[in-house]
Amino acid sequence: QVQLVESGGGFVQAGGSLRLSCAAFGRIARIDAMNWYRQAPGNQREMVAGITSDGAADYADSVKGRFTISRDSAKDAVYLQMDNLKPEDTAVYYCNALMATFPGWEDLNAWGQGTLVTVSS
Repeated sequence: QVQLVESGGGFVQAGGSLRLSCAAFGRIARIDAMNWYRQAPGNQREMVAGITSDGAADYADSVKGRFTISRDSAKDAVYLQMDNLKPEDTAVYYCNALMATFPGWEDLNAWGQGTLVTVSS
């Protein structure tokens, strides 16, 4: 069993900042990529940012220059610093991790429960 636990969502005015956190717990053998996705009402889930095990990061064009993804491999954790937030960033944000699990090093695509970010204009 593996669980991804997210925190840090909330309500903020446009131009403000929030920091999302996500930690993985359970029978984890290895975590490869860790990602943040978001889903706004009526929209499909989209990838916001991702980071590989060696620290290479990638971002959606809509958040480049405003969001920063980082990870702490010792804690099996990933973070998303969101600055200069805009109303269009309002969505449920999901943590995602691609990993191998014990006992047999099975591949797992794990998801968190989601955390709501609301940005007012």
